[in-house]
Amino acid sequence: MSPNDYKPQLIVLVEDDAHRQIVNGFCLDLNVAMDRIHLLQAARGWVNVKDEFKEKYIQKLRQNVNKHILLIIDRDVYQNREIHVRECIPEDIKNRVFILVFNPNPETLKDNKKDIQKSFKNIGKALAKACSERENGLWEHPVLLDNKPELKRMILSVKPFLFPN
Repeated sequence: MSPNDYKPQLIVLVEDDAHRQIVNGFCLDLNVAMDRIHLLQAARGWVNVKDEFKEKYIQKLRQNVNKHILLIIDRDVYQNREIHVRECIPEDIKNRVFILVFNPNPETLKDNKKDIQKSFKNIGKALAKACSERENGLWEHPVLLDNKPELKRMILSVKPFLFPN
């Protein structure tokens, strides 16, 4: 189900199925207004995330100020992927485009023995819980820590409609 175009919404474009499962887990948190999140099919690669964003979503964001988009990619061993994606974001919509990068990938979070054997769904739930309770939680994990500036920017923009209570 697609969110209402007349209300603020977050479109989520993910690189792969692991990211999709994490977002699904995030949406399961009772504090998340899941009707404001539109999770797209996995793009199957960071280049496809970039290309799909350029071809389909730049225009959609320009046509509707209620739309925001989150692009989720893996860094893997390539430090410049995020830069390549950022370069294709037009200035007029930059404030509504967010990029989260797993460094190197979400599997590292799942396999970390310090974390209680987490499924991707449970990782998403833990991230949502940290957001709703205004804690750092799993966001402080080394795999996600580089996202801190982007997360702060995102909180200012999308938290009011994703966590309305």
